[in-house]
Amino acid sequence: MASLQYSSLKNPTHKIQTLQHVTSSSSSSNITTKTRKNVPPNKTSTHNYKFQTNKRTAAVIKMAATLSSSLETDHDQDELSPEDHRPLSQIWREISGENNWQNLLDPMNSHLRREIIRYGEMAQACYDSFDFDPNSKYCGTCKYQGSHFFEKLGMAGRGYTLTRFLYATSNINLPNFFQKSSAAGSVWSPHANWMGYVAVSTDEDEVRRLGRRDVVVAWRGTVTYLEWIHDLKDILRPAHFRNDPSIKIESGFFDLYTSKEKTCNYCAFSAREQVLAELRRIIQRYSGENLSITITGHSLGASLALLSAYDIAEMKLNIVDDGQEILNKIPITVFSFSGPRVGNLKFKERCEELGIKVLRIVNVHDKVPTVPGIIANEKFQYQKYIEDAISFPWSYAHVGVELALDHKRSPFLKKTSDLRCAHNLEAHLHLVDGYHGKDRRFCLVEKRDIALVNKCCDFLKGEFGVPPNWWQDEHKGMVRSGDGRWVLPERPRVEAHPADTAHHFEQVIKYARAKLELF
Repeated sequence: MASLQYSSLKNPTHKIQTLQHVTSSSSSSNITTKTRKNVPPNKTSTHNYKFQTNKRTAAVIKMAATLSSSLETDHDQDELSPEDHRPLSQIWREISGENNWQNLLDPMNSHLRREIIRYGEMAQACYDSFDFDPNSKYCGTCKYQGSHFFEKLGMAGRGYTLTRFLYATSNINLPNFFQKSSAAGSVWSPHANWMGYVAVSTDEDEVRRLGRRDVVVAWRGTVTYLEWIHDLKDILRPAHFRNDPSIKIESGFFDLYTSKEKTCNYCAFSAREQVLAELRRIIQRYSGENLSITITGHSLGASLALLSAYDIAEMKLNIVDDGQEILNKIPITVFSFSGPRVGNLKFKERCEELGIKVLRIVNVHDKVPTVPGIIANEKFQYQKYIEDAISFPWSYAHVGVELALDHKRSPFLKKTSDLRCAHNLEAHLHLVDGYHGKDRRFCLVEKRDIALVNKCCDFLKGEFGVPPNWWQDEHKGMVRSGDGRWVLPERPRVEAHPADTAHHFEQVIKYARAKLELF
């Protein structure tokens, strides 16, 4: 079936005509880059082919009817958020949260919508490239070399270059988060999992469009759903990134971010040391340029995004000397998707004091953003009192501005009791695409294929004809060798850490101490 893409065309009739055109189109689906030719090899398969084609035609007609009912008031532009015609390069600081996204969420600013989706897709790339098959000897790794990462994911034209992979040790009390190989002869480390990447905008046209050179840190979430939440100890511990023990972080997140395993090449440095060292290197390389630091992640990856943003700001890594005794502050923005609470109220207050801008994109039916801190959280009137007066140990607070979405507003999604659907990142990006404001109707305006929603879940209505959980490597990565045998090809070894990692991390610590004397 042809790709189901919908843009912000003003004429709803044109959209239905486009859908009807799909029924007569013989083009292959772009649901996956691995397509099959619709060429019947014999009479029996020809009959099956025609039968399937008729079923597909009927499905698309049903889909057209569904869309017709949801789009028949497209001419009423008052219900839709207007297009912002200002160049992004002129307003990027505002879009990145300089004013806490005031007047940008309701109605939804068109630039902000595109930026949320763009960074969300960078987080989604962590899932799409992660080998989570326990039968693979490469389970726990990234499937692609860093130099081909964006190319393999169809993101080569976006103007970013991946500069470093990030790893974390699995020797912590989050067993349901880490993926380990059960295959004999595993070549992958028993102690490490691939956690994400750092990238920087290097295409000069893209730098001009953005209005700055953007440094992105993307953290991987978990391929399991709620299982990892049960691993959380719900115990707060001091962060110790500064001399203030009252600032506390959930211990499981802290361990994941700071632990290391010296016997493992990939975990010889903690995730914290890796990301700080890489940002230090990039900031030095592009010294004197207009920079931004944007961090994104989904689920547990969202907690790492916030934690690393706090760390970067607390270590004063984003404060740079322009050579004229003037300190410039690189803005830090977090686009968080379905993230849990990370720390206590003091942690939230410190993040705000440091100027970290956080936009939390959540589905109101998702359970993950409600934990930890079910008893005492930012909605509790006396939270500050119980933290200060009695040091209540289970007090958590969300950081930043919330963009609350509701999957029941989308005419494309079905009712389901599967909690994984409400948590799914692709579903969130679909909801962002159709969101215009709290009391405005749902209408897709970007060209995101709705089939993406079903990549790793079963959330689309049946009439759209998209199978659930369809995202997979062709033949599960098996290829045919020269002698006709099917084999799993060997993957090139990935460099664990750049040789200058220790040097740059030492510089981070050294300059953080020096800058603290100035504040």
